[in-house]
Amino acid sequence: MIASADGVALSIAHLPGDDTGDFAFIVVHGFAGSWRQDRVGKVMDALASHGGVVAVDQRGHGRSAGRTTIGHREPLDVEAAVSWARQAGYARIVPVGFSMGGAVAIRHAALLGRAPKAARIDAVVSVSGPGFWHYRGTPPMRWLHRAVGHPLGRAYLRWGLGAYVDPTPWPQPPPMPPTEAAKTAVAAGLPVLIVHGDADPFFPLDHPHALHASAPGSELWIEPGFGHAEGAIDSALVHRIARWARQTVDST
Repeated sequence: MIASADGVALSIAHLPGDDTGDFAFIVVHGFAGSWRQDRVGKVMDALASHGGVVAVDQRGHGRSAGRTTIGHREPLDVEAAVSWARQAGYARIVPVGFSMGGAVAIRHAALLGRAPKAARIDAVVSVSGPGFWHYRGTPPMRWLHRAVGHPLGRAYLRWGLGAYVDPTPWPQPPPMPPTEAAKTAVAAGLPVLIVHGDADPFFPLDHPHALHASAPGSELWIEPGFGHAEGAIDSALVHRIARWARQTVDST
């Protein structure tokens, strides 16, 4: 267990990897995820062929304490995992986030990713991530917003999906949106890769295109037939992402 800067106890996993060196990936799962899930474990195993892997259960998920704020305070969870990886000896670090975790990874990159060397990152990858907050344009997202906004819905998310949702409303104005975060990260000199499937049932293609358009210099992959996040990604795409990360960081 590790702790975030605001005192939340977080569960992490570490795979040294087959070709570790000083390079590590930080795996940031999607909503209702955990590094103990098979779908996340398969991603971790594929990434471990290319470097070390540190996966964190974000607050309110898995065996971590606290409650999820659905992207608001979770960058602190990524920061805690990055700091742990630095202390473990990794000098080059790339967070790879999925769905909600993609937005979290991008926001971490913008807010904390160019922090002092002890905690900074070297690139960031968002897979199946949203471009906008409060999106309700697809049936799964409409259902999720209804569940998050109602006590009975939050109880179902807690007991049925293992996601403990903080009922406290977001501050106004809302936290930095993913599009602005992507722009900020690129402007700070961080390589940003946006990966999205054209068969995503949660976030259609206007999300990745908005992220990419807001952040000139970012890289965009639209993957034919790819659905959503860890549950749909195949090992071939994970390996491609890992190779991009290593080649990009090695060349900077």
